[in-house]
Amino acid sequence: MNLTYFLFFICIVICTLIITYWAAMRSVTTNIYYTAAGSLTGFQNGMAIAGDFISAASFLGIVGTIALSGYDGFLYSIGFLVSYLVVLFLVAEPVHRLGKYSLGDVICSRFPGNTMRLIMAIGAFSISIFYMIPQLVASGFLLRLLLDIDYSISVFVIGSLMTIYVMFGGMIATSWVQIVKTIVLMSGTFLLSLIVLSNYNWNVAAIVTDVKENSPLGEYFFHAGHLFESPLELLSLQLALVLGTAGLPHILIRLFTVKNTFEVRRSLLSATWIIGIFYVMTLILGLGTIAFIGYETLISADPTGNLAAPLLARAVGGDFLLAFISAVAFTTIVAVVAGLVISATTAFSYDIYHHMIKRGKSTEREQLLAARWTALVVGILSTIFALRLETMNVTFLVSMTFIVAASSIFPILVLTIYWKRFNRLGVISGMLSGLLASMLLLLIGPHIMHPEGLIQREAIISLYNPGIIAIPIGFIGAVLGTLLSRRQSASEISYEDFYKQAQTGVQSRSDAS
Repeated sequence: MNLTYFLFFICIVICTLIITYWAAMRSVTTNIYYTAAGSLTGFQNGMAIAGDFISAASFLGIVGTIALSGYDGFLYSIGFLVSYLVVLFLVAEPVHRLGKYSLGDVICSRFPGNTMRLIMAIGAFSISIFYMIPQLVASGFLLRLLLDIDYSISVFVIGSLMTIYVMFGGMIATSWVQIVKTIVLMSGTFLLSLIVLSNYNWNVAAIVTDVKENSPLGEYFFHAGHLFESPLELLSLQLALVLGTAGLPHILIRLFTVKNTFEVRRSLLSATWIIGIFYVMTLILGLGTIAFIGYETLISADPTGNLAAPLLARAVGGDFLLAFISAVAFTTIVAVVAGLVISATTAFSYDIYHHMIKRGKSTEREQLLAARWTALVVGILSTIFALRLETMNVTFLVSMTFIVAASSIFPILVLTIYWKRFNRLGVISGMLSGLLASMLLLLIGPHIMHPEGLIQREAIISLYNPGIIAIPIGFIGAVLGTLLSRRQSASEISYEDFYKQAQTGVQSRSDAS
């Protein structure tokens, strides 16, 4: 075990525990625990959103995908960036005005009732679990590289640590860990990009020449079609990435941590700039990996490509830079998992426990206790799943999460806000059809039917990214459920009153009372 790596790891753990302890002393109410009492500024929240969104899968997986698949890998990252335009223009401000702690609040502001909260809680909980798994997979690779310990032990250690962070720190700890993560990640990525460029005397053409020589793709490295065999695959993936962000619970609940819609817009604009700059730097790192390390060396070290960035850091900066970049990636995992666990705990402790089990009569202490127990359960479940998925590229696992989010939560949010005819049955049928369709298509697709190292079975569908099928099914299910049921039940809020509140924040007298 390298002493430098171990010291970096211990430093990160101690720093995050200090932040957690500081936050735990302040997270004494549900308002503070769930939303930091709306105390963040727009720029702070933008940094936190970027920290929440740029996962270890992005940092490790995208660099590896660019290195192995060339231009297609960069196209992958474009979908992540463009997705924030959908969030900004369609759902951000209405979600902030209608919600308090969870997405269940947003839906129930038009369709009150425990059934609606249960449906949204199931969706949020499921997506959070799906997204946590690739973060833990990435952490297993990192600790194995950093400390030379077994993958299973690595995943267990990280899962245990992160569960502790979230159980006690709440949204305050989550936000500040994400802000610190963004600063460290952008600094580390920028530093590594500068070192790569400086080694070529800032001559990008020289890098391109070496990439063509060291990659088996040769001249075709900068052509599309290596990762995606058909344009339909690319279109399907991009559709899921662009629409999926607007359905990710851990991103949307960050809109509750600022005080007004001006800060919401400022948050998203800040996050978009940070994320855009980051993905430009991943392009430099992907090219640098092939130029410095070479395709064969990368494949022999890690066939999935997940360790491209750390291996590049070791090649250009030695053990110290490797330890620093690996620590950056570890901080990334801490920040993202914290956000995911917060969204999962909010879905259970607030929507299910407080509103359904306790019928809105639970005390602050009881809600906080339920949230912390939920964090423990979520950590255990995610760790168990991550132990079985060592051989999969973490970028693929993230894309699967986006497909589920784009097929289930996104259609429900958009139709609730903008379709007057939409009703309760539409919410239920849309959520269930989108969730079940996306899960089923993944199960019968090539990634599950053709896993590496196992017996090959004939895939029922050939699409690796079935978003182009699953997303329309989610919308169709919601529309058919609405059209086949009566227009509006007596307990539903008037759409005119709801829409006025969503767009202006002004409640009608009956709603306010």
